[in-house]
Amino acid sequence: MTLIKFIEIMAILVGAFSGFIEARRKRMDLVGVFTVAFITAFGGGTMRDLLLDKRPLFWVTHQEYAILIFVLALVASPLIRTLRQIVSERLIVIADAIGLGLFTIAGVASALAHGMPLFIASMMGVITGIFGGVLRDIVCNEVPMVFRDGRPYAICAFLGSWMFIGMRLYGIDYDTALWTSAFFITALRLISWKFGMRVPASGP
Repeated sequence: MTLIKFIEIMAILVGAFSGFIEARRKRMDLVGVFTVAFITAFGGGTMRDLLLDKRPLFWVTHQEYAILIFVLALVASPLIRTLRQIVSERLIVIADAIGLGLFTIAGVASALAHGMPLFIASMMGVITGIFGGVLRDIVCNEVPMVFRDGRPYAICAFLGSWMFIGMRLYGIDYDTALWTSAFFITALRLISWKFGMRVPASGP
């Protein structure tokens, strides 16, 4: 298994987990839990593949990903219902931050592998990182977190994408660049949440 595939699988699992938690918070049934987890796990990668004109989509090629989400939905639904008392906003933010880091780097690495220009590759990283969460929140009838909490969510993904690009341009080992950049995005997101850092609002 290649490192980028491993990171993609980890990102899918973390994305699905945040989807499970949000679906249970909304008191959805099993179908709802699976749907929200599926959208969260695959939304960003699907948008990336569509924009890169990559066919078939990554989760269509690897049906085991979809099967894994289905099995986890069967297990996670009663488990999270049992653990509802400890499923806090903090847990959701942590899962979201890890998913953001992993998805973003998987996205920018895939874009670079397809020969995309550097700026476009960085934007592909951002789209891959945030789009699953955007769809999750929309399906859950929420204004997407990336648009409402005022914290540098997409900015973290953008900076981390350029960190990966810069490390590769300077000849840093591929694996080191992947993990370091993913950790940077996750840590920056958690630090911004912990200390209440916010993006300045536009307008009066």
